Amino acid sequence: MNRITKTESLPYRPCVGIALFNRQGLVFVGERIDTPGAWQMPQGGMEEGEDIAKAVLRELKEEVGTDKAEIIKVAPEKIRYDLPADLQGTLWGGRYRGQEQTWVAARFLGHDEDIVLDGDDHPEFSRWQWVPLEKTLDLIVPFKRETYRKVIDLFKDIPTD
Repeated sequence: MNRITKTESLPYRPCVGIALFNRQGLVFVGERIDTPGAWQMPQGGMEEGEDIAKAVLRELKEEVGTDKAEIIKVAPEKIRYDLPADLQGTLWGGRYRGQEQTWVAARFLGHDEDIVLDGDDHPEFSRWQWVPLEKTLDLIVPFKRETYRKVIDLFKDIPTD
């Protein structure tokens, strides 16, 4: 007899993930304030009725401090991941089992000085760096690695300027 757990019956949180490429073809990663040593690309929930482009620019402004970017590719399919058991029930008020992400590749049009991590009331990152896309696998928390493998495969052909 298969039983569905409470967590399995929860929906996924609609979300955008952003692979922000600089002119050299490196991507932005930030170290999470709440999890030192854990780095990630910008991402965040989509507001109801919000389109992808608006969500991407809003998330960049909130997390990176600038929306000086243009979308160059949107992944053709969404990527889902489940939260580990120790985080379920604590993140997002326990309303979601994980995230369903639309990943977007964007080209950063600004300068490094435009990146301001503490420009929002709720900063997420303590520091940042540009890294090769493949290196994100070494920096990300384990439960997001499969997602990042898919993102790397989707965006490995993004050209530099």
